[in-house]
Amino acid sequence: EGLVAVLTGGSAATVYAPDAYQSADLDFVLLFGNSPDKGACAEARIIALGYERAGNSYRHASNPLLLEFPPGPLMIGSERIDRWATRRRGEDLLHLLSPTDCCKDRLAAFLHWSDRSGLQQALAVAKAQRKSVEVEEIERWAIVEGGTEKFQEFAERLR
Repeated sequence: EGLVAVLTGGSAATVYAPDAYQSADLDFVLLFGNSPDKGACAEARIIALGYERAGNSYRHASNPLLLEFPPGPLMIGSERIDRWATRRRGEDLLHLLSPTDCCKDRLAAFLHWSDRSGLQQALAVAKAQRKSVEVEEIERWAIVEGGTEKFQEFAERLR
């Protein structure tokens, strides 16, 4: 139906660094493609899976994690994200931020709001996914976001 859900936020960090960080919810940004009735179509599919709306989240009796859908488009700071990682397990498919974009997403809280837990999560992902994380790309992004000094702390702690 043209819907793609991309896992973001702390829940993406949990996928990449499960021993270092555990999220209590699943944050998906919905990308609608050519779907004509975006919101109704998405909610109908979620409810068909057995979820019930609970405020801005969705609950399921057999899932302790809340589903949340931050508004799109898929962005990290001022940068739009057009590509993401995909993981498969049998017939199951999960779209999620790439390890590099996951680091940027977690680091954004540190850059913009001095949220040190965001720094810790970015470091956990970068260390757990060292071979996949492009530190130079994170630095480029941090400079654009006005976070050069805070990026330096991230880079020093990563070494």
